[in-house]
Amino acid sequence: MKIIQLLVLLTFAATAHGATSETPSSLTKLKPTLEQGQAASLSAEVLKRYHYKPIPLNDDLSQKIFDAYIKSLDGEKIFFIQTDIDQFSNARTKLDDAILSENLGIPFAIFNLYKQRISERITYAQSLLKQGFDFTKQESYQYDREKAPWLKSEDEAHELWQKRVKNDWLRLKLAGKTDKNIVEVLNKRYDNYLKGINKLKSEDAFQSFMNAFAMTVDPHTNYFGIRASEDFDISMKLSLDGIGAVLEEKDEYTTIRELVAGGPAALSGKLKVGDKIVGVGQGEGSPIVDVTGFRLDDTVALIRGTTDSLAVLEILPAEAGPDGKHKFVSIIRKKISLEKQAAKKSIIEVKDGAITRHIGVITLPVFYEDFAARAKGDKDYKSATRDISALLDGLKKDKVDSVLIDLRNNGGGSLTEAINLTGLFIDQGPVVQERDAKGEIKVDSDNDRGVAWNGQMGVLINHASASASEIFAAAIQDYGRGIIIGETSFGKGTVQTVVDLDDLVKNSKPKFGELKMTVAQFFRINGGTTQLRGVIPDVSLPSFLDSDSFGEASYDNALPWSQIKAADYMTTANLVSIVPTLKANHDSRVAKDKDFQYLVKDIADVTTERKKNSISLNFVDRQKERDAKEAILKSREDSNASKKAASNRDDGLQSNERNLKDDLALEKANKDTKDILLNEAANIMSDEVGLTKTDVTSKK
Repeated sequence: MKIIQLLVLLTFAATAHGATSETPSSLTKLKPTLEQGQAASLSAEVLKRYHYKPIPLNDDLSQKIFDAYIKSLDGEKIFFIQTDIDQFSNARTKLDDAILSENLGIPFAIFNLYKQRISERITYAQSLLKQGFDFTKQESYQYDREKAPWLKSEDEAHELWQKRVKNDWLRLKLAGKTDKNIVEVLNKRYDNYLKGINKLKSEDAFQSFMNAFAMTVDPHTNYFGIRASEDFDISMKLSLDGIGAVLEEKDEYTTIRELVAGGPAALSGKLKVGDKIVGVGQGEGSPIVDVTGFRLDDTVALIRGTTDSLAVLEILPAEAGPDGKHKFVSIIRKKISLEKQAAKKSIIEVKDGAITRHIGVITLPVFYEDFAARAKGDKDYKSATRDISALLDGLKKDKVDSVLIDLRNNGGGSLTEAINLTGLFIDQGPVVQERDAKGEIKVDSDNDRGVAWNGQMGVLINHASASASEIFAAAIQDYGRGIIIGETSFGKGTVQTVVDLDDLVKNSKPKFGELKMTVAQFFRINGGTTQLRGVIPDVSLPSFLDSDSFGEASYDNALPWSQIKAADYMTTANLVSIVPTLKANHDSRVAKDKDFQYLVKDIADVTTERKKNSISLNFVDRQKERDAKEAILKSREDSNASKKAASNRDDGLQSNERNLKDDLALEKANKDTKDILLNEAANIMSDEVGLTKTDVTSKK
């Protein structure tokens, strides 16, 4: 589990964990290991030699690392106070020395103080539950403090936390909870926060500091500890060796949230959703490790293992109480495919008068590729391009009129896959250009003759579509091969490679982790770059995301936009002439679409609330706001927007505080609601078909 995920556990928007309650005085002091100091120094050497734009590790960079580190720990400025920052002021110019000398005492001292402050704040929050609150007072709570000054004193910290707790209480009160129930929920929530603090380990402190260091050099340079490296590898190859179960923490227990279809756990017939894993053993007769109260990633590490090895699970059945009878289940681990992250196809029917067109949609969450299997010569290695090629064959058999590649929220992945995927839609030619640290430029091309799909196509992107997604979308746009629909993309125009630090120094066992490092900048074949500016869609759709706080342009140290000479390529079509008509048809259609207009209104309301950055703590005022929103939902009758908003109605609870059945039902309700933007993108693709070819017969 990455450090940012762990630290989120300890804030008020977090998922709680269980262990033994800790007071500030009893917190374990974390200390750096010898290997961590060596890994930091080695990383600095690698960055100095091989980064695309190396920055000297000196006092100037040290100050930036200090600010980035503090921000990564307490970006909302709710734990530290000004005197905490002041006491480490001398450290601002010493972090470079700490890294080079392999002595990480200073960053660990900062992290230990951070743990202490969290414990103090949560302990104070818990104490407030005994006195209750006056909700008749006219006061407000500022919920986003990123740009606020540091709290000046403990008194200011107490005032802020009093408002945070009051807001938590008020949310539950508005949801219909009694005061007694509210105290029970919040007391348990805060107690779980306290229990989670002492679960933080030396690796977490090191991961946080190293990422602050790496990302100060460049926004997309990251450090992966050993476990983070494993997770990154799994995300790219979409497989792991395990039992095939999705797990989560609930009330100190590792709980089964989902059984992967076809996986060993599901096929055993001995496990079900809601079962609690209380112990894990390795093979018959091996000792069982009690995992009650373990961090989720620690339990997962015990359950994962090599293919064909045996995992023995001690289970508290879902229907049993805390004192229920345990059972033991033996499962042979197998290679599990993470199909939820794999490419998928669907078909959307679009009616245009008497004509019904079929738009094939391929959703790709990430540009995955099993690098290791490919390097070994495995002919069946996992690949996004291979999967999509097979899906396109299926869509041909379905006789779709057009294909839409949905890359929303796709943050990238394998550069090779982005190039190869483009090759499914163009017949040879350059796809992207790369400029390395020496200024040398190479052109990456699709060299395979023929295409997998030669019909109409488009790409759906949003502000979270980045890197490889932008390479693919930009190439499709530059060739005139398809229509780009959605929001301006993220704006990440850099190329990273992963350096295994252990391989570098010939370690026989993992000790140092990996460094994901920027080594080049990519450019479109037209000579421009997506850096900062992103890919601008041909037809724009509305967005909930705030472009000022999300995207490449939000990073202070992002590389600037630049341009090089265009590659030698020929466009395959000229779609520019039909874009105005597509936009006009889109505008006319959505103006009459109630769900789309409700979405536009909701986005405007969210934008207004975001700018206000304040919420009333007066019960009557909040009740009026809630009633007004309820009235709006009621006025929308049976609309999709109404259903989605109703399913997301604030109950004041966090995910782990809900009954698992209710939580899964909420997840399903959100999944089942109509995707308004996807449907409109399909309409746009249908319009393109109508404008570029003649429909001979209507399809039924």
